[in-house]
Amino acid sequence: GLSCFWTNYIHGWQDRWVVLKNNTLSYYKSEDEREYGCRGSLCLSKAIITPHEFDECRIDISVNDSVWYLRAEDPKHRLRWIDSIELHKVESGYGSESSLRRHGSMLSLTSAASGFSATSTSSFKKGHSLREKLAEMETFRDILCRQVDTLQKYFDGCADGVSKDEFQRDKVVEEDEDDFPTSTRPNGDCLHNNNGSKEKLFLPASPKGMNGIDFKGEAITFKATTAGILSTLSHCIELMVKREDSWQKRLDKELEKRRRVEDAYKSALSELKKKSHYGGPDYEEGPNSLINEEEFFDAVEAALDRQDKIEEQSEKVRIPRLTPVPPGDAYSVIGTHRFAKQVEDVVQNHMTYSLQDMGGDANWQLVVEEGEMKVYRREVEENGIVLDPLKATHAVKGVTGHELCHYFWDTDVRNDWETTIENFNVVETLSDNAVIVYQTHKRVWPASQRDVLYLSAIRKILATNENDPDTWLVCNFSVDHDNPTNRCIRAKINVAMICQTLVSPPEGNKEISRDNVLCKITYVANVNPGGWAPASVLRAVAKREYPKFLKRFTGYVQEKTSGKPILF
Repeated sequence: GLSCFWTNYIHGWQDRWVVLKNNTLSYYKSEDEREYGCRGSLCLSKAIITPHEFDECRIDISVNDSVWYLRAEDPKHRLRWIDSIELHKVESGYGSESSLRRHGSMLSLTSAASGFSATSTSSFKKGHSLREKLAEMETFRDILCRQVDTLQKYFDGCADGVSKDEFQRDKVVEEDEDDFPTSTRPNGDCLHNNNGSKEKLFLPASPKGMNGIDFKGEAITFKATTAGILSTLSHCIELMVKREDSWQKRLDKELEKRRRVEDAYKSALSELKKKSHYGGPDYEEGPNSLINEEEFFDAVEAALDRQDKIEEQSEKVRIPRLTPVPPGDAYSVIGTHRFAKQVEDVVQNHMTYSLQDMGGDANWQLVVEEGEMKVYRREVEENGIVLDPLKATHAVKGVTGHELCHYFWDTDVRNDWETTIENFNVVETLSDNAVIVYQTHKRVWPASQRDVLYLSAIRKILATNENDPDTWLVCNFSVDHDNPTNRCIRAKINVAMICQTLVSPPEGNKEISRDNVLCKITYVANVNPGGWAPASVLRAVAKREYPKFLKRFTGYVQEKTSGKPILF
């Protein structure tokens, strides 16, 4: 669906079409451009989803050192995004508890089946003494098995012989007790016993194969074999203990190396993240910004220096525009459009208060003085936002107030002298001397990008007596309009440029030339930046940029009017 995506520190938040499918998060510039391929994608297998601590609509999705910043329409949509992403991770078999148990069990079974044999093989390759002792144990095992078989046969034969003797003895007892021999037979079958009874004695028959077995020898050999096995086992245990100590030392060294490498990796990764995310939304202006005031100031100053260099290069290749200056009578009438009364009130207010001398007001501070130019500031803050009114006075030779105000008001030549504007367009033309303009200013990171929607009117002030100088005024003040807005911070302005033309009489009968013309400029600006930024930074930027703006603009007008007829 549609989501606000942080692109870079120049363009900030932009609308992008984000798609969640097959455990992958992809984004496109718009829904209509999906067929041209995605602009980027993230695999959610190991993604970490972090809701922002302060912004209730923002979530950060990070995979290793790659981070996406997303802003939903509202907190409810953010929660839906988080739930959908987590659900995709679970359904795909990643990140869930059951999947971890399943994968772990498979790994454990594999290790149990093959781990011992792998370890034993490694031991054989590394320890020759242990291998020889194990070969001896294998030989002893074969000998012991043969001896056990032999002894088992002997014991089985003995058991069979005992069973036959008992059977024959029981048979003799059952015969007639009166019939017995009185003489001793040569073979010893019958003998008289001491109490006069007779008993038939039988020699036990030797079991089959028993006569070929040396029981005593077999027992001695069996004892020697078991002793050899025990001795070899003791030797093996001793070798294994020594080997274990050696392996443990090597393992400790490897673990220490691994720990140092991991620490170095984490440190490098942390530094890399700081650098890669330095232009992210956490480092832009705001009360919760991670960048401190000193770093903020340095970054703004560096960005302005870069813009100055770009401006110097562009001035060399600038193509002059030919824009005729219309006669002043067309600008002296009061309009009939819906903002006419508001324009008239702003004009009268500036003519009443903006031309007053600041010498007796202690609240105004002189912050810049360069030749004829003086810049004053009155420090004002409201809810932590700097709202300092600025007032500058200047005197320029060779141009009239009409010419200066025309080039300041004419949107066709705005880009020829204004270097802070990224783009602008006339939203509505109210009359021949009043238009509504929407413009976005170039972003100076880490400050957020600003836009302004204002009414711009040019007016020739009618003189109340013949001694009043020829006076022109351009006022720019913010108004409400149905113009579509983007995600810039909207600044509010009330700016006026008042130009008074003074003419010194030429010598003799000479015609008035530009050497006889002097224009006194009064420039006032009341700007609400629309968002928080360090007060020291805003005041330093204003002190630096306003004098540059006045010198750049007046120099441009002098160049445009040089050699042309004077227009009063």
